[in-house]
Amino acid sequence: MALAPNSVVPRLLPLRLPKVCVAVTGEDAAEMVEKAETFVRDNPFIEFRLDYLARPLLALPKLKKFAEYHPHVYSIATCRRVPNGGKFKGSAAAQIQILTKAADHGCQLVDLELQTAEKTRPDHIQKLRTRAALILSYHDFRATRKLEDTLERMVAIPADFYKIVPTATTLADNVTLMKFMEKHGDKHSLIGMCMGEQGIISRVLGVRAGSVFTFAAANPGEQTGPGQVTAQELRNTYRIEQVDQATRVYGVAGDPVAHSLSPVIMNTALRRENVNGVYLALHARALPDLLHCVREIPIHGLSITMPYKEEILKYLDNTDSHTTKIGACNTVVRAQDGKLYGFNTDTSGVVRPLEQRITLEKARVLVLGAGGAARAAVFGLKERGCEVYILNRSVGPAQKLARSAHARLFKRADLKKVSFDVIINATPVGMGTAEESPLNEKEINARYVFEMIYDPAETRFVQLARARGAEIIPGIEMFVHQAARQFEIWTGKPAPWDEMLRAVHLTIQERAAAKAAGKKK
Repeated sequence: MALAPNSVVPRLLPLRLPKVCVAVTGEDAAEMVEKAETFVRDNPFIEFRLDYLARPLLALPKLKKFAEYHPHVYSIATCRRVPNGGKFKGSAAAQIQILTKAADHGCQLVDLELQTAEKTRPDHIQKLRTRAALILSYHDFRATRKLEDTLERMVAIPADFYKIVPTATTLADNVTLMKFMEKHGDKHSLIGMCMGEQGIISRVLGVRAGSVFTFAAANPGEQTGPGQVTAQELRNTYRIEQVDQATRVYGVAGDPVAHSLSPVIMNTALRRENVNGVYLALHARALPDLLHCVREIPIHGLSITMPYKEEILKYLDNTDSHTTKIGACNTVVRAQDGKLYGFNTDTSGVVRPLEQRITLEKARVLVLGAGGAARAAVFGLKERGCEVYILNRSVGPAQKLARSAHARLFKRADLKKVSFDVIINATPVGMGTAEESPLNEKEINARYVFEMIYDPAETRFVQLARARGAEIIPGIEMFVHQAARQFEIWTGKPAPWDEMLRAVHLTIQERAAAKAAGKKK
């Protein structure tokens, strides 16, 4: 990297910088620096968002002390103006003054927007560069577009790093940005990622496409850009430090997927079994958009969730027998020749938890429902030799399922007279609420009750079943076991399902605690 004329600081080499920079905000300087202190051991790269402070200049003495106490830590000073997506309401001249003084107080890098730089005298920018490495940045909060034109504008201004951050409105926008970085990365030191929920691909994979580093939020709810994930997620869940050209990419695709637990348990399994892979949440608003990424990134395996389990079938080159019978696919494998193969592991999600508890041959099982989850349960259990009975509010779908699976219809009026080894709730009744149940207490006559719903963990159905003395199989076990089977299909390794189960329980507890803390505020 070329030295600036008369430079009094050495230019920062991209290879020396950590891969993750943690963006730190605060109500005041003390809070901002205190937050930075908690991150420097694991994240020795901090961005101080001075524009979040009412009086940024008052923070500089604290930044100087921070720099003196932590000489190994790299820090960026950013004071983005309101017109360019920041919070600083002052003039461009005032912004330059703050950044210059921040550099004098220990920040080795400063971030200046292209829009401000284009209105500033070149000698003022050059003066700033003699004090710190300059990141020239551009943010597009609406789309991913005109990347070549933007870079052409940027390189007209000498800088040490060129940061381009568009917004992903499709998953394919990530591919566009990463190909752009691969094309220009040997000529310029680029920093690039896509904002928005759909930009997660570039936030995790951008560093292998040529981005010098990426940004992360300090804590949940403290994002400084739309779609920004926390440093803990980037490091622990996505293992960004290990992502390289050989890393295989997997993901869960659906609409929505923001709160999916799949990335937590799948990345846990990949780490536990030493698989060089990363698993992402892919918010797919349309299947053609998703399939473009499958080809171009490429993506080696997909978990398919709502609403695409049936629609994906027409894009597959072949499917397993479960997928054909059930008429839905939840697992896709991309072969080396690019062909897509579909599987349905929901059957494993039902069968495996039961096999750990009872002998399935000739077991009497009542399945409530006739939708996709019920179909997976019925076909999977019939294969294991169970006597399967179907009870559904609408008789038509139940009759159709019973005929195709060679199962038996059951009348609700007979529930109080008959007992089962297992009753499975494969309906959405009770989802998101603890008040509704598909059966009343006197209708629950079974040794085991399998509740496929896992939010809430304690449904009304579970409460009633427990009161009747039934043993409960929680829905989270189905979720984990179907995921474990997906892992085995993709990697050929046995899945660490017990560790996956622990990871998902811990995440649910953390989310519940965060939700409770939010309510208290």
